[in-house]
Amino acid sequence: MTKYVIQGGKSLHGQVEISGAKNAAVAILPAALLVDGTCRIENIPQISDVTLILKILQDLGADVRTVNRNTVDIDCSHIRNAPVSYEFARKIRASYYLIGALLGRFGFAEVPPPGGCNLGGRPIDQHIKGFVAMGADVDVSGGFIHATAANGRMQGAQVYLDMVSVGATMNIMLAAALAEGLTIIENAAKEPHIVDLANFLNSMGADIMGAGTDIIKIRGVQRLGGGTYSIIPDQIEAGTYMACVASAGGEVVIQNVIPKHLDCITAKLLEMGVEVEEQDDAVLVRSHGSLQRTNVKTQPYPGFPTDMQPQIAAALCVAEGTSVITEGVWDNRYKYVDELRRMGAQIQVDGKVAVIEGVEHLTGAPVSACDLRAGAALIIAGLGAEGCTEIDSVQHIERGYEDIVRKLSALGADIRVVITPDDLRQSQAV
Repeated sequence: MTKYVIQGGKSLHGQVEISGAKNAAVAILPAALLVDGTCRIENIPQISDVTLILKILQDLGADVRTVNRNTVDIDCSHIRNAPVSYEFARKIRASYYLIGALLGRFGFAEVPPPGGCNLGGRPIDQHIKGFVAMGADVDVSGGFIHATAANGRMQGAQVYLDMVSVGATMNIMLAAALAEGLTIIENAAKEPHIVDLANFLNSMGADIMGAGTDIIKIRGVQRLGGGTYSIIPDQIEAGTYMACVASAGGEVVIQNVIPKHLDCITAKLLEMGVEVEEQDDAVLVRSHGSLQRTNVKTQPYPGFPTDMQPQIAAALCVAEGTSVITEGVWDNRYKYVDELRRMGAQIQVDGKVAVIEGVEHLTGAPVSACDLRAGAALIIAGLGAEGCTEIDSVQHIERGYEDIVRKLSALGADIRVVITPDDLRQSQAV
């Protein structure tokens, strides 16, 4: 078992470089299935979700070659249309992008239902609605999602999403890139990683317009060729380090970011009394003294991102006054609250609303990461707490954060990895 052990109370100083965006990478890598030739993808984050997707691509017959730590060459010229491994797919939510990519490439897909973090009901009905509108038959049987294009090739169609869905928007884009005719997605999501996927596909020869607005038009092409593409910086990783500074105090330059993508996060931190200065491709974050209360409601981009909700909550635990967080996206994103309460946080949850009464300080305690962003929240709380915090189930954190222990240590945090051998754990249990 691997734990993160944090001795709190040390302010952060220095510079940290943000990795490529997880939410972009997990869609762009499956998009390589649509490319007839070699595509070089740069600025790939070294996280477990990316490792799993690359394994799935290799299992399907892709030639994946590592160029350097954050760059891979992927050649899917000889890919075969086989069922996606259940063992791999069940560990990752983004495995559903393989449905759209395989439908686009072959007109057929056989993919297990997605896994990943349990954030309550996360149906893929909007994805299926899009596929069906484009001429696919979709059913779930034998533990797999089976999707077949009626005419062997997806057909352009007009798709109105009943709710703004990042996953459905991107999945329909994948299915439409090689479809026959024009596909129009209405009520599309606008997140930066949707624009990044469109830019990747366009750089390989696709014809996609309107990404970043609520109407996206995809005119199918006969073929996508190879090329080179660099993934955008991770908005959520950058926001997480901003929240770390807010909690622990200090002054940190967060490099390799697109400041515009951080506007919604920056605005809340400014309300909390944190200083944020934008630079060309960096932000300077400075926090000294007490944090102030604020209210947060998560919304689709450009609103405050749901993937930053646990992190901002952790920082608000020690803000002066009462803060209210309203979760506007997922049904079950407050499971981490019990862990923060172990550290002395005063939080009451009623449905999608959390009321946080700020306390003078949190106290270190043994806690468990129940999902990716919850784990980041516990790190933030531990950095600012008095005493020692031990976080287990850190495999969730490593799904989305590259080298987080090394990066925080370089900023002056007292954080280390502790590995308990299995035989020792078993003997302690006896």
